[in-house]
Amino acid sequence: MVLHIDVVSEVICPGCFIGKRRLEKAIAALDGQHEVRVRWLPFQLNPTMPREGVGRKEYRTEKFGSWERSLELDAQMVAVGDTEGIHFAFDRIERTPNTREAHRLIWLADQQGVQDAVMEALFAAYFTDGRDIGKRQTLIDIVSEAGLERHRAEAMLNSDEGMDAIKEAEELSRRHRVDGVPFFIINGRITLGGAQPPEAFLEAFGQAVASK
Repeated sequence: MVLHIDVVSEVICPGCFIGKRRLEKAIAALDGQHEVRVRWLPFQLNPTMPREGVGRKEYRTEKFGSWERSLELDAQMVAVGDTEGIHFAFDRIERTPNTREAHRLIWLADQQGVQDAVMEALFAAYFTDGRDIGKRQTLIDIVSEAGLERHRAEAMLNSDEGMDAIKEAEELSRRHRVDGVPFFIINGRITLGGAQPPEAFLEAFGQAVASK
């Protein structure tokens, strides 16, 4: 049986990076019993973010009430990341970016069969290397290093291509009442919210197989 997993995600959501790792562990635990196809769908946490982004300290202070609270939350996430082999380097991140163009490139990566590699590269670039993924040239460099054709990425960003996919994903999120990410939809029916442990994914996979 084929398990189709749609992952509604935001590239600047650390929980989404953790969710990716835990999903990968669950898929590995299946040991090839089922074919698994994962598709990453966009969710913009800040759809009205200025194109140039906002300084991270300013953004996080406004969001959480104080910079001290933001640092506490970062420390908690660093600890969780360590358990999943992710080194969150929040101190390297200077800006919270607008992610619309990143999501368009993730859609294009799906068309070219390199979506997982592009997602991994974007997560690592932002959270580990502190690169500004709101800058077009930086984005193109990251995705081309991950296997996306550079000229194709440049051409797409100079057009409106990929915007329909963002709108379609927004409608899907409304139907499933997604109010936070990551959010996982298995075979269009079974849903999981949050960065669940691998065991939760395996249970959901079982439900999907049983209800085929």
